[in-house]
Amino acid sequence: MTRNLILSSLQWLDSRLCWEVTISMLGMFILSCILQRSLANKVQGPMLWPVLGITPSLFLHFNNLYDWVTESLIKAGGTFHFRGVWMGGVFGIVTTNPSNIEYMLKSKFENFPKGKYYRERFSDFLGDGIFNADDELWKEQRRIATSEMHSRQFVERSFQTMKDLVHQKLLKLLEKLVESEGTSFDLQEVLLRFTFDNICTSAFGTDPGCLALDLPEVPFAKAFEEAAELTIFRFLLPPFVWKPMRYFGIGYEKRLKEAIKIVHDFAEKTLARRRNDFIKFGSLNDHSDLLSRLIQDSEPDKKMHFSDRLLRDLCISFVLAGRDTSSVALAWFFWLVHKNPEVETRILCEINEILGSRKSKINELRDVVFTSEELKRMVYLEAALSESLRLYPSVPIDVKEVKGDDVFPDGSRVKNGAWVFYCAFSMARMESIWGKDCLRFKPERWIKEGQFVSENQYKYAVFNAGPRLCLGKKFAYMQMKMVAASILLRYEVKVVEGHKVVPKLTTTLYMKHGLLVTLNPRTRRRRKSSSPGPPLTDTTFFPLLCLHHLLHLSILVSVRPLVSGIDSLGIPL
Repeated sequence: MTRNLILSSLQWLDSRLCWEVTISMLGMFILSCILQRSLANKVQGPMLWPVLGITPSLFLHFNNLYDWVTESLIKAGGTFHFRGVWMGGVFGIVTTNPSNIEYMLKSKFENFPKGKYYRERFSDFLGDGIFNADDELWKEQRRIATSEMHSRQFVERSFQTMKDLVHQKLLKLLEKLVESEGTSFDLQEVLLRFTFDNICTSAFGTDPGCLALDLPEVPFAKAFEEAAELTIFRFLLPPFVWKPMRYFGIGYEKRLKEAIKIVHDFAEKTLARRRNDFIKFGSLNDHSDLLSRLIQDSEPDKKMHFSDRLLRDLCISFVLAGRDTSSVALAWFFWLVHKNPEVETRILCEINEILGSRKSKINELRDVVFTSEELKRMVYLEAALSESLRLYPSVPIDVKEVKGDDVFPDGSRVKNGAWVFYCAFSMARMESIWGKDCLRFKPERWIKEGQFVSENQYKYAVFNAGPRLCLGKKFAYMQMKMVAASILLRYEVKVVEGHKVVPKLTTTLYMKHGLLVTLNPRTRRRRKSSSPGPPLTDTTFFPLLCLHHLLHLSILVSVRPLVSGIDSLGIPL
C-alpha cells in the first residue's frame, strides 16, 4: 500500500510539474513575443518570433509578400535586419538603399558573391551556370559570353531572328485570335511562348515551335516555370526541412525534381544535336547561335574547356534570362498602357512620326516592319518600357551572401555568412528614392530635352548592376520595343473587365492569373471623294488619331471640375 501511495504521489507531482512547465514555457513564449514586438516597433522592422524568427511573418503575408516587404522597408527607413528559424543559419538584412546596393554590387563586389546558400538552393536547377556561379568560374563564363553576344554576327542574326518571329509567327497568331470575335486570351502566355522561341533560336539555333498557331503544350516551358517557382520554397524553409524532403522525394520537392528532369532533358538533347553537327561537319562557323560558339570555345585545345554539363547549365541560365524576363516585362507594360490611355496615344504619335519620315507611303499595316534604326528612335516607347520595369521589375528581389564582416554606408553591420536581399520592387515605391509620384506610371521621368536619359543603375537595379550588369540589356530593349510597337500599331489591347492582375511569388514577376485581353484592330479610313484617289494611308490617319485622343483628354481635364461641382449638388449624370 505504501508503494502505491508513493507511486501515486510521484505521478501527481509529474503531471503537476509537466503542466507547470508547459504553462511557464507558454508564458515565456508570450512574453518573448511581446518583447520582440516592442523591439520591432522600436527599430521599425518586421517582428522576429521566438525560435521561428521572421518565418511566421513570411507565411502570414505569403499572398502579398512584395507589398508587405515594401511596407516594412518604408517603416524601417530602407533597411531592416532579419533572422530565420533557430539553427537554420539564415540571418542578414533587406535593403533598398541605393548607396548600400552600389557598395555591395560594385565597391565591395568580391565580398558579396552569390554565396553557397544561394548556389545550394539553385544547384539542382541551374547547376554551375553563369547565374549560379562565383569567382573564376563566373568570370570565365562572363568573359566568353560577353565576347560572343557582342559580336557583330550574333547581334545581326539575333535581330533578324526576332524580326522573323514577330512577323511570321507572333502577328499571324494574334491575327488568328482576333478573327474569333469577342474571344479573350492570355497575352502573358503568348509572350512567354514568343520569347522562348526567340531565345532558343538565337542562343541555341533551334525553334521549339511554342508559337505555332495551334498553341501546342510544351512540357519544357511548363516545367521551367514550375522549377523556378518551387525552388523559392528552399529559401522559405530551413535546410533541415527541405533537404530531407529532397532526399526522400516527398512534397513539393518531388514535383521540383520531376520539373528539373524535364528541363535538363530538353537542354541535353539540344546540346547533343549541336555536338553531332560539330562532329559531322568539323566546324560550326556557319552557325551564329550562342551555343555553337560556346561548343567551339570549349574544345580541349582552347583556353577554357566546357564540359557537357556546364554547357547544359549555361543553356538553362540563358533560357531563364531570355524567356521569362522580357515576356513578363511586356505583360506588365501592356497592362499599364491599358490603364493609361494617354501613354498609348503618345506612343502611337511617336510611331507615326517615325513612319511618316519614310520615303515610301504605307498602304497596309501588315506591311510595316520596323528597322533597328527606327526602333532606336522610339524614345518615348523606351521610356514607357523603362517606367514599366521600374514599377514591375522582372526580377523583384535578389540576394547576395556576405563573405566577411562588413559595414554598409547606412551603418548596417553584417557578419560573415549573412544574407543581403535587395528589393527592386520596393525601391520603385519609396518616395525617398523616386519622389512623391513614385507610384505613378510616368514615362516622362525618363526624358529630358527630348532624349532618353538613363538612371543610376544602383537606383534602378532592374538589370542588376556593377560587374554583373545584364549582358542582354540592349537586346532586351530592342526585343521589347519591336513587340510593343508592332502590336500597338495594329491593335488596341484591352484587358478583360474584372480580370484580377496581381504578381506571383516566383523568381520572376509573373502575373499570377495571366493577362486576359481582347484585341481591337486599328481601323483604317479612306477618303470620300467623287473621283478616285489614293487611300488615306495609316501615316496620314495616325495624326488624326493622335489629335482625337489629345482633344478627348483635354476635354476630360477641362470638364472634370465642372462634373465634380455638379455631382456635389446631387444632380444625377
